Formats: sequence, structure tokens, C-alpha cells
Amino acid sequence: MTDATSAFYDGQYNARAMIPDHPQIFARWKVRSQEARAQLPCHLDIPYGAGKSERLDIFPAAGKSEALLVFIHGGYWRSLDKGDFSFLAREFNRRGVTVALPNYALCPKVGIEDIVKQNLLAIAWLWHYGARYGVNPGRLYMAGHSAGGHLTAMMLAARWNVYMPELPYNLIKGGLAISGIYDLEPLVQAPFVNQDLKLDKATAHRLSPVHIPPATTAPLYTAVGGDESDEFKRQAALIARTWRYAFAGEIPAPGRNHLTVVEELANPGSALFRGAIGMMGL
Repeated sequence: MTDATSAFYDGQYNARAMIPDHPQIFARWKVRSQEARAQLPCHLDIPYGAGKSERLDIFPAAGKSEALLVFIHGGYWRSLDKGDFSFLAREFNRRGVTVALPNYALCPKVGIEDIVKQNLLAIAWLWHYGARYGVNPGRLYMAGHSAGGHLTAMMLAARWNVYMPELPYNLIKGGLAISGIYDLEPLVQAPFVNQDLKLDKATAHRLSPVHIPPATTAPLYTAVGGDESDEFKRQAALIARTWRYAFAGEIPAPGRNHLTVVEELANPGSALFRGAIGMMGL
């Protein structure tokens, strides 16, 4: 790995370095999420497994739950928390969508493969026990941002009835991956993040959705901010090409960077929110 290659991938994938006001954006998320938890009916820190990090939050729909949207947070598999994204629930709840936000352990304490397994467990738990919270497990959809976009694709690639024989093979009905990373191999050459991810080429290849076919034809929608780096845009184009039988379209997000793009999911007037609602047939 040359210094020039490392510098290129660090520059392309270090989103925080490209967004000088990222501390203010994170602070805004926290305030909005604290307000959401204080104002909305919610069930917090429900265990879906035995691990300390294996907890999820559920924000029930206002009235009958027409669908369950599971949102997986980003943070390069090494930072952030489900609680930073509670603010996404408000508008979906108003439209009859229950929102679930799982947590997972973070790198470098665990590897990305462990995180994938935790999310498999969280989704399986929601299928088994979601009815306790008024949801129809037959109407389960995924969304995720950044690392959560990768994990969303991995959930769509999962062979659910192999993982647990009682699960339906088409457990997930659709997914929306926002600013996702679907080919992990460039991150092997990005020291700013791989110091924690500890990926080698073989592991990165094995955990890349572009090398794993989708399990069903459930639609995958993608979005990437117009102000994001060329590599994030390339990643979106790559999954569209390699998953062409399941790919349902890219939702435009002009003028948005790697962080502000996810805020569009909380904006009922945005193309991203309308796309998510349309994915769920609402």
C-alpha cells in the first residue's frame, strides 16, 4: 500500500474530515433524539440477546401499525448509538410505521462479522416477538445509514430460513441503504478507519454485499448525498449494478453531505422520506 493510495482512500472515506461542522450536526441529532424519546411512546433498551450491547428501541406507530421499519445506525461500525437516531421515528410513527433501532457492539472490541451476526439476531428477535409491540412481522423493512447501509444490504442477502429454520426466506420485504459501503476492500487501504476495523483483503471481500447475491427480489433502494465523495457515489453505483435484479432505484439527495443526508429521512417533504414510505406501500 503506497502513501498516495492510503491518502486517497482516507480522503474519500473520512466523511467527518470533509464536514467541518460535524460536531454541530451530531449535537443536533442528540437534542432532537432526546426530545423524541421524551415526547413519543417508546420502549427502550429491550434485550434481543445476552450481550450488553444487544438492545433495541421500539417507537410504536400512532394507531394501527402498518409496517415495521428497522433502522441500523452508522458510524463506521465503531461509533454512534441507536439513541442518536430516535429523531427518525416521529414522522414515520405519524404515518402508521413502527420504528425499531437496534444497537450493536463496536469495533475494535468486535469485528464486522460479529456486528453482522448481532443484526441477524436483532431482526430474528423482532420477527419472533414484534407482535408484543403491535407490529406485523410479515411487514418488516430495513433502512440504514453509512455502515448501517452495509448492514442493511447484508440483511437482504441473509438466508433467513437457513439461519433459523422457522423464519421465512423472504423475511425482509425491502431495504433503503443510505450512503452505504458495499465493497469493503477500499477500507483495507484507509488507515484512519482500518486501525479499528482490522480488515484484511480476504475478510473485506467476504463481508462485502457486492460479492453476495441478494437472497430474494425484495427491492433495495439507495441514496447518496449530492455533496458526498466520488467513492460513496461509486459504491452506490456498484451495488446497483451487482444487485440489478433486486435494485429498485436511487433516491436523489442533492445538496446533502454524508451526515445531513440521513436527516432527510425525518423530513416528510423529502424524496427520501417519500421513497421509504413508498417502499412500504403506504
